[in-house]
Amino acid sequence: KHIGTVSQLLAGGVAGAFSKSCTAPLARLTILFQIQGMHSNVATLRKASIWNEASRIIHEEGFGAFWKGNLVTIAHRLPYSSVNFYSYEHYKKLLKMVPGLQSHRDNVSADLCVHFVGGGMAGITAATSTYPLDLVRTRLAAQTNFTYYRGIWHALHTISKEEGIFGLYKGLGTTLLTVGPSIAISFSVYETLRSYWQSNRSDDSPAVVSLACGSLSGIASSTATFPLDLVRRRKQLEGAGGRARVYTTGLYGVFRHIIQTEGVRGLYRGILPEYYKVVPGVGICFMTYETLKMLLADIGTA
Repeated sequence: KHIGTVSQLLAGGVAGAFSKSCTAPLARLTILFQIQGMHSNVATLRKASIWNEASRIIHEEGFGAFWKGNLVTIAHRLPYSSVNFYSYEHYKKLLKMVPGLQSHRDNVSADLCVHFVGGGMAGITAATSTYPLDLVRTRLAAQTNFTYYRGIWHALHTISKEEGIFGLYKGLGTTLLTVGPSIAISFSVYETLRSYWQSNRSDDSPAVVSLACGSLSGIASSTATFPLDLVRRRKQLEGAGGRARVYTTGLYGVFRHIIQTEGVRGLYRGILPEYYKVVPGVGICFMTYETLKMLLADIGTA
């Protein structure tokens, strides 16, 4: 069923904000694990488990601290997911006009290409247009006992003042290298699995299909792009709160520094809470989006 622009933007925005709020505690744990090696040597790195880190947060900061930075997450996710889903649908239409990429029952590779390229382009479009909020979200979530940024507007103002306007786009290049492939993999795996599932089990609930396929696509995209995401987070936190700069080189230099100081395992620091987060998170996002699209389409034709 076709829905209008406003309905499509609404469905995408609500789906993203809702799924992120559901998984906010695990998102914060992931960020805290990812940045552990930034200002510590290998000998002093905490060997905390997920449960130990969760207990520390509750003891030192309170239960509500699991949602620290969630307001800016919602402020970021509403426009990000709106743009992401909306632009994905439009990029798909444009790509299907390219000779050789038209949809056919026997042309699976063409469909996969459309979903992969369209997803990547949508992710880059959404990430670029909402990046300052993503950077602020990371810095707010990374704060533990010492509060340097008091909120969204204070963080935006402070970063602009101390690091310049380009400070709001610190780590953008790495982010685009991460988000592009991540969203490309996510959409292509989701669409492929959903199409296969629906063709073999057409009586299954669409919501269940979207939840299951979305969860699997989240695992695939996270596994493939996690090291880049870790580097992205650390680049975003460079100079935050007046701390010393750790990485003075580009992307390759940061990778080399992490491997030399923390080992290859350092590139996957925080992967476990990431899995715990994406399995329900991406599944909930796709399920909510597809459900809202159907509801809004029914309302529009009522």
